[in-house]
Amino acid sequence: MTSDVTLRQLRYFAAAAESGQFSLAAASMFVSQSAITNAILLLEERLAARLFDRKPHGVSLTAEGQRFYQHARHILDSLQDALREPRLRGKALSGAIRIAATYSVLGYFLPPLFARFRAHYPDIDFDLHDMGRREVEAAVLAGELELGVLILSNVEKRERFGHHVLMRSRRQLWAGAGHPLLAQPYPSLADIAQQPYILLTVDEGEESNRRYWVDSGLTPNIAFRTSVMEALRGLVAHRFGVTILSDMVYRPWSLEGKRIEARPILDAIPHLEVGLIWASDATLSDPAEALRQFLIQACGS
Repeated sequence: MTSDVTLRQLRYFAAAAESGQFSLAAASMFVSQSAITNAILLLEERLAARLFDRKPHGVSLTAEGQRFYQHARHILDSLQDALREPRLRGKALSGAIRIAATYSVLGYFLPPLFARFRAHYPDIDFDLHDMGRREVEAAVLAGELELGVLILSNVEKRERFGHHVLMRSRRQLWAGAGHPLLAQPYPSLADIAQQPYILLTVDEGEESNRRYWVDSGLTPNIAFRTSVMEALRGLVAHRFGVTILSDMVYRPWSLEGKRIEARPILDAIPHLEVGLIWASDATLSDPAEALRQFLIQACGS
């Protein structure tokens, strides 16, 4: 029976899926690691499916686990929205929000949040634009856009804007299954520098990569540059090279089903920050202010 599954189990499962380690999930939930382990064992028994691959460095979702995570995340988000709804300013708001987002944010972060917002405010439309980071900044400052959602860690002089961090996403090594680097629980940048490197160039990927490589005094062995995420996944999955990217865009398979694994990196690498910007001297329209508040609350930030 479905009543055998509790919300606590779903929360513990989602925490493990998002952190990649039972110990980190336990810390985020303020419970013992055994509580996380037992909850997931009960779920796997109830579903008659293995949800995680257990490895020395942590855990990763199986194909069944990935599908179940989507359902669990939907249930938990829907509950959160239902509890928050009395505090939202009704569904009477209407109009359009002039907003832009950059490539990665629009593709991997915003769509489910926009869907949840629309459930609360069905009469608000999105005047949505796909722009580069500098274009978003210029349009917000010029008053052409009310809100921008972008990789905030790439923004220089944030004080020019009202701004808010919505999510911090760790950067990890990606490598194809069986790659020698995966035998190490925490490969270093020096280890990675010895391998062919696949560089994603969209959303200023080259610039952000350069910053932490320069700080380390090392240079990656760039074998290929691409602006196409699925091309990068395919090359990494087939072991033509490795890369470092954030968890926000991580998927464990390439398009043709080849496995991609992630590992935490020994060296300190700054997290990718996704955030909102708006003109600090402007008054947002009611729809834009509703979206701003919703995103801040929905992201728990």
